[in-house]
Amino acid sequence: MIYLKTEEEIDLIKLSAQVLGKAHAEVASWVKPGVTTQKLDSIAESFIRDNGGIPSFKGFNGFPASLCISANEVVVHGFPSSYELRDGDILSVDCGVKLNGFHSDSAYTYPVGEVSQEVKDLLVATKMSLYKGIAEASDGMRMGDVGFAIQNFVEQRGYSVVRELVGHGIGRSLHEAPEVPNYGKRGKGIKLKEGMVLAIEPMINLGTKGVVQERDGWTIRTGDRKPSAHFEHTVVVRKGKAEILTTFDYIEQVTANTSLMVAVEQ
Repeated sequence: MIYLKTEEEIDLIKLSAQVLGKAHAEVASWVKPGVTTQKLDSIAESFIRDNGGIPSFKGFNGFPASLCISANEVVVHGFPSSYELRDGDILSVDCGVKLNGFHSDSAYTYPVGEVSQEVKDLLVATKMSLYKGIAEASDGMRMGDVGFAIQNFVEQRGYSVVRELVGHGIGRSLHEAPEVPNYGKRGKGIKLKEGMVLAIEPMINLGTKGVVQERDGWTIRTGDRKPSAHFEHTVVVRKGKAEILTTFDYIEQVTANTSLMVAVEQ
């Protein structure tokens, strides 16, 4: 069942999203060579709890951490660990916050130190594709319009879209109906209605679209071990234009004028 949110519920999600955005910024300030991904997870969890929230991911279906933290060829669902970031890595940081009974969810992929132009271009294209999808998420459009906008944008640039993993509805539960694929056909899929709250999250590979699940049952990496990028916003479907509830503003205040920022025109 798809739950349409009231304005009061949307306001509560916005409050959750503000804590989430600031938690991301705290993490971003520590993303540099030599820092472990476990350290980043600890920073996120402490900030979220200190600000009255609960890490949405920790314990979700047995997931052991507050961040899904995925380096290089890991697409999503990577575990924080003793791995030390290295110059040339890319790092997807996916985080969720539950506050006042409502979840928000967003992700950002950082270039660590100096990365190749090929990888920079992948990050920019993935982030831009997120906004292409959001632009289609208005009342009366179809879910296929959202997926088509993402897929068409990245495939024209030679990248591939992961099929096995999709975005989702979000609200009182972290994952709600409907699924939000990053591929599709215009005019197909469910009709979007005002009040739907969706986590739209392109997962885009530099190489082929195939992925593999590691033995831990969570970590998803590219089949060809080429890099993958991931950006995500929580949005609400509105008449005319979707409203973005999460924010990258705090991240980009911290990363402005550094190699960490992935700058695009919206």
